[in-house]
Parts: sequence; structure tokens; C-alpha cells
Amino acid sequence: MKVTAAFAKANLPDLLKAVERGECITISRYRKPVAVLSPAPDAAKPKRKLGTLRGKIKIIDPNWAAPLTDEEVEAFYEGRY
Repeated sequence: MKVTAAFAKANLPDLLKAVERGECITISRYRKPVAVLSPAPDAAKPKRKLGTLRGKIKIIDPNWAAPLTDEEVEAFYEGRY
């Protein structure tokens, strides 16, 4: 990610969160790179949590993975499905 010095000054907490996630940020002044903000070599990476999207995804059709019938396959090939 590339940002200007003014943006970095105004949004430093957000940029630090991005660096904690593993991103490298180049800070530039007058369109010339001045500094690179990157994670420390010994920084611990956050552990992934399973099930973080629970309750946020809605399954509209519970049979979405069911195989098509022969009639549906023929209709699909003919462009009617």
C-alpha cells in the first residue's frame, strides 16, 4: 500500500493495524518514497479463528449442491434453464 505523509500522519492507528495484519506500507512525500512501514521480524502473527462468519451467511436454497435431473440438464443445454 502506498500513502502520503499527510495521510499517514492523520491515520497512523489504522496503518498500524494494517501492518499488524502483515501488510507493508510505503510512505511518500511529494510522490517520492520516504519510508517503509513493515511488520517487525519477531512480531507474532495473529491466530486465525474458526467460525468467525457464523450467523453472517444466509443459505437461500438448501439444495444448491444437489445434482441436476436429466430434464434440468437438457433444459440447461438448450438455454431454457
